[in-house]
Amino acid sequence: MTLQAQLYFSFRSPYSYLAIGRYRALADMFDVEIDLRPVYPLAVRQPDFFERNHPNWLGYTMRDMIRVAQFHGIPFGPPKPDPIVQDMKTRTIAEDQPHIYRITRMGQAAAREGKGLVFADEVARLIWGGAEGWNEGDHLKNAAEKSGLDWDALTRTVVEDAEGLDAEIAANQEALEASGHWGVPTLVFDGEPFFGQDRIEMVLWRMNEKGLAER
Repeated sequence: MTLQAQLYFSFRSPYSYLAIGRYRALADMFDVEIDLRPVYPLAVRQPDFFERNHPNWLGYTMRDMIRVAQFHGIPFGPPKPDPIVQDMKTRTIAEDQPHIYRITRMGQAAAREGKGLVFADEVARLIWGGAEGWNEGDHLKNAAEKSGLDWDALTRTVVEDAEGLDAEIAANQEALEASGHWGVPTLVFDGEPFFGQDRIEMVLWRMNEKGLAER
């Protein structure tokens, strides 16, 4: 029996990036379908989040994400550009955001086609793996095609159905909160939320209890 799970994910979240490749590998190895549920990052949902946090929060988070990547052997470089336009000194979020809406809508459009997990992994590798100008040239087109998506159809959907995609993204956020958490990455399996890139082994343990089988 194929098990089902939902992965709530943000393209701006470094921890989402550090988790998604491992969840993709899990789905490739075992008989489980992991549906991607993209959400907008806190910088969009709660623009004052960074201003309200302890002054040490950002420095610790940056240190931690780098060592997690080193520990797991995951390529990691600062995003060029950051999916969110933000003044890192003041932590102020810019009103104009040219990247995050487009890429999140792409992720949701890919999820409609059952390709969300693969697409998000390929794009996250560009953003957080250190690709220069990931938003330019053929980077995203190549990621879409590697994911089995039609690039022209994908970009057309993002432009023509932005409102519908945003409604689905909002519904994803509501479903995440209804599951018992609010942050990403969170994988929900059998109604149980597992938050963080450090819960993957626990997810596997729980799935094994439910009869997880190798492909």
